[in-house]
Amino acid sequence: MPAPVPLILASASPARRATLQAAGIDPTVLVTGVDEDAVLEAGLAARPDLPPAGQVLVLAKAKALAALPQAPAGSLVLGCDSMLELDGEMLGKPAGPEDAARRIRQQSGRDAVLHTGHWLARRTEGNQPPESVGATSSTVVHFADLTEAEIQAYVATGEPLQVAGAFTIDGLGGPFIRGVTGDHHGVVGLSLPTLRDLLALLGLTIPDLWRPGTIQPPL
Repeated sequence: MPAPVPLILASASPARRATLQAAGIDPTVLVTGVDEDAVLEAGLAARPDLPPAGQVLVLAKAKALAALPQAPAGSLVLGCDSMLELDGEMLGKPAGPEDAARRIRQQSGRDAVLHTGHWLARRTEGNQPPESVGATSSTVVHFADLTEAEIQAYVATGEPLQVAGAFTIDGLGGPFIRGVTGDHHGVVGLSLPTLRDLLALLGLTIPDLWRPGTIQPPL
């Protein structure tokens, strides 16, 4: 079997890496330290009407293209960014425990939309320009009604301080989500169906990225 196409994940998110690994893909993690606030500010200055789905895509693209020069020729670079949309406001990571508790109270018993932007770029041979495509996964999250004791206990774990929207679906916050409408992988931070669609635009498939041994030889 041919060697898998190398994938570089331009994100420090353990959840994104674990999602890929569970799907048979072993990415190399490369974090570039993109100034997200500056990138988003520039994007909104260029297009003040940029919708939420476009905002996370701008950030995902910046992360992928920042990592691309360090990628070997022929490899893929995937950048992702997630934000929660509630009452027309885009929410990234909370500023601290009080902000996290405030947000969770605001979300409690309501529905919000988790947008995850994906940008996939391939470093080509020689002086050819890189191939680059992107898309956003948007999933409706249905939050449970939380008691104040639950909110305080969850914030005290520190988990909601590390993630967009101050919640997780694959961790301690899972019991506080009644369900989702759309791709739950997008809520974790990386939509596998969206990745498949982007790979197809570059003439690739998910099996092209699977680790060696995933496909067993016939008996």
